[in-house]
Amino acid sequence: MGVKNCPETARQKMINMMYIVLTAMLALNVAAEVLEAFRVVDSSLTQTIKTVNMKNSQVYSSFEQAYAENPAKVQEWKQKADLVKAKTDSLITKIWQLKEDIVMTSGGRLVTPEYRLRADDPFFINEQTGDTIKIQKEDDLNTPSEMMITQKKGYYLKKDIEEYKNSIISLINEDDVDLRKAILQELNTSDPPAKLRDGGERKTWEVQNFENKPLIAVLTLLSKVQIDIKNAESHMINYLYAQIDAGSFKFNALRAQVIANSNVVLQGDEYTAEIFLAAIDTTQYPQVYINNKLVEIVDGKAIYRGNTNSPGTFKWGGLIKYKTPAGIYQNYPFEQEYQVTPPSVTVSATKMNVFYKGLDNPVDVAVPGVPKENLRVEMSNGTIRASGKEFLVRPTSLDELGRKTTISVYATIAGTERLMGTTQWRVKQVPDPVAQIAGKTGGNIRKEELLIQDGVLAVLEDFLFDLNFTITQFDISITGAGGFVSTWKSRSNRFTPAQKEQFKRLTINTIVYIDNIVAKGDDGTTRSLTPVSFKIR
Repeated sequence: MGVKNCPETARQKMINMMYIVLTAMLALNVAAEVLEAFRVVDSSLTQTIKTVNMKNSQVYSSFEQAYAENPAKVQEWKQKADLVKAKTDSLITKIWQLKEDIVMTSGGRLVTPEYRLRADDPFFINEQTGDTIKIQKEDDLNTPSEMMITQKKGYYLKKDIEEYKNSIISLINEDDVDLRKAILQELNTSDPPAKLRDGGERKTWEVQNFENKPLIAVLTLLSKVQIDIKNAESHMINYLYAQIDAGSFKFNALRAQVIANSNVVLQGDEYTAEIFLAAIDTTQYPQVYINNKLVEIVDGKAIYRGNTNSPGTFKWGGLIKYKTPAGIYQNYPFEQEYQVTPPSVTVSATKMNVFYKGLDNPVDVAVPGVPKENLRVEMSNGTIRASGKEFLVRPTSLDELGRKTTISVYATIAGTERLMGTTQWRVKQVPDPVAQIAGKTGGNIRKEELLIQDGVLAVLEDFLFDLNFTITQFDISITGAGGFVSTWKSRSNRFTPAQKEQFKRLTINTIVYIDNIVAKGDDGTTRSLTPVSFKIR
């Protein structure tokens, strides 16, 4: 039946209009699952940005170290790396700002420190400054399109990426085709080809990425662009770092090298040193002159043997002559000195100038020019044993005057063990600890402060060793009405219930006296401590 024979009623027209509106709303609505998926991806991309940034920071640190070691060699490549970093940071910051502008324009708001995340508002972004912005409308289709397409922010972003890409590619040698190709592909902003399903219409890069996309999807795409930029930065700085050595000429910084068996030699022993030219050409040996005398070369090395019959500092030197590929001899002078000293030994306590009975006292033992593995140490009045790079001394009896405590050091030199010296030490008792309550050794104390304490502590004041004392008993005495003194005993380091009950009854100006204090230490000794008293305030 023809349409003109079946005219629409007003009700039918209203239903048709509602259907059209509903269809449009369904087309614009984005499923919650899709939005959540974009949020998860964006969070992962943001974390990846941090990871890549950490790796790039390590490379920049390597540039700094290399530059400190050889400024002339590294300067050119470090300057280029600094340029890449500056341009990268600038572009990354622009994109962060663009993200923040889109979210804030869409109704986002800064989250205060008091805000607590709820299950129904999981969409946030973090500013580059560290502040958090809550996304109010993650499915907003209008704001991103308005800003990125109508206001041409997507177009300007594309231009910024192209400028960045061209600037860093200009730092690459023309022969490095693969790296150029990788960066061009990483930062590709060309317009996509036309598709038949789109009616053959050509779209720009910015339309393809940002038009009619929900806000959360646009943020994710911008995070992806940031990762592409950071990856391009990574490619570039690793390439530039590799050029430090790639651009060096062999033998353009030849230096004479002198390696001595030791710069400190015992009197009567032989001083030897190897003189060689680093990176020497094995097809030809240099000529080595020591003290104006040509010496024999064996396996590219010359050996110098110095006089050690008397103590003192001795200087020597010479000249290395090396023929360049052009047939010209280059001269490389060198100077060196060595010391000859009588046999000696150095023993020093690492914490005190005395030993304490019952403790492991750490000491350093060293003989100039002799490695520690070649030393043997003996001790009277106790034991001594190696522990890592130091020795631990444990005396057995007191020796206040240092008359019977001796450390003897032997060194194995050239296969022979020799006594290098002995030192005398004093042995003292560990000082007594002091009794403390609430970190105080007496004086005024508030009743409320006393009530919350658990007991009495024994503290070694200004003592550097790790030694603990534990209270084993103490008495609490309190003067009551009429001047009578009552005493309550404890057989541990804690206040008894009876003592705590008396504390509750204390009044201002009451004196609390603590005596008969006994403490036992980790060293096995038992000490009677000085009494302490407190006045209630």
